[in-house]
Amino acid sequence: MTSFRATVENMSKLMDEMGITELDLERQLFLGLYRKHIHLSKQQTVAAPMGIVAAPKSESDETKHNGHVLKSPMVGVAYLSPEPGAAPFVKVGDTVKSGDTVALVEAMKTFNPIKSDIDGVVKEILVADGNAVEFDTPIIVIE
Repeated sequence: MTSFRATVENMSKLMDEMGITELDLERQLFLGLYRKHIHLSKQQTVAAPMGIVAAPKSESDETKHNGHVLKSPMVGVAYLSPEPGAAPFVKVGDTVKSGDTVALVEAMKTFNPIKSDIDGVVKEILVADGNAVEFDTPIIVIE
């Protein structure tokens, strides 16, 4: 009999090989139905000799995107409108004020508003509606 850890490791390897990032599991148990949603997220690692800290050299998001970048504060799914079929919170060229909601990130079935922390004009929207985002993923650029 295969251990649970080995099963999870094998599933993770298969998901990675097949390019699958999410998986819904369902199993009938004696006491009822067991459901589990798995989101596979890989962190990029950088190998370095002992005693040396490796840090990838890249320009800051503000420099790369030429403006103030609003980032996701959590892992989840980004939504650009309050509900399916509704108008988006903002479009490129819209003026926003500090405190305006510009997107939502759904995490653990909770919709968390992403609010602008500056006044400005939306220069760029960096995610598509319904895309998965990681912590610190750039979402919107404001000038």
